[in-house]
Amino acid sequence: MFTGLIETTGTLLAVTPTEGGTRITIASPTLTSRLNTGDSIAVNGVCLTALSIEPNAFPPRFSADLAAETIARTTLTHLQPDAILNLELPTPAGSPLGGHVVQGHVDGTATLLALSPITPTAPQTDWRLRIQLPDALTRYVVPQGSITIEGISLTVASIVGNDVEVAIIPHTYAATSLRTLVPGALLNIEVDVLGKYAERQQERPQEFTLTEQYLIANGY
Repeated sequence: MFTGLIETTGTLLAVTPTEGGTRITIASPTLTSRLNTGDSIAVNGVCLTALSIEPNAFPPRFSADLAAETIARTTLTHLQPDAILNLELPTPAGSPLGGHVVQGHVDGTATLLALSPITPTAPQTDWRLRIQLPDALTRYVVPQGSITIEGISLTVASIVGNDVEVAIIPHTYAATSLRTLVPGALLNIEVDVLGKYAERQQERPQEFTLTEQYLIANGY
């Protein structure tokens, strides 16, 4: 489980077709030395399994294999070499949840409409990010609710139709890939999983019951 609090950024080195799949290779001087083969890591909000870890390479790097479902649902194979990537390691059990519950299971992509400074002339300023969600995801988004964009836990400021706005503080803008984005970019989106569970329970209450015991057992 993740929380959407980005630990550091990495750099995309390559997306390479392999026999029967696709492999992504990422440079991360900060996190590579902390990885073991088989560890989970969130890359732009996508939970991947670290492989071919090379802490002594220049730059230090790791790879991960992309399943067909990952390729279909996310932006990872659309990125160009040297793209900046948001990285987060899983949250240890018992640690404070600074963001919200993030699974790393991307629901789909959204289009970046705008990323604008609130006070353009200020040395540091908040930003307003506006995206357009696909129809299938809008029902899970509510004002002041949580949403994960490119792996970042953010709070919805407003939603009108399919257009969603969130506020970005200066630290988040500077410490993540947001500073590199331009309008028209596709972004990985994970909606709040509790909203999906609630919908499922309402549709088929006989098949699923969201209990306190279930939430505790699954780290909520």
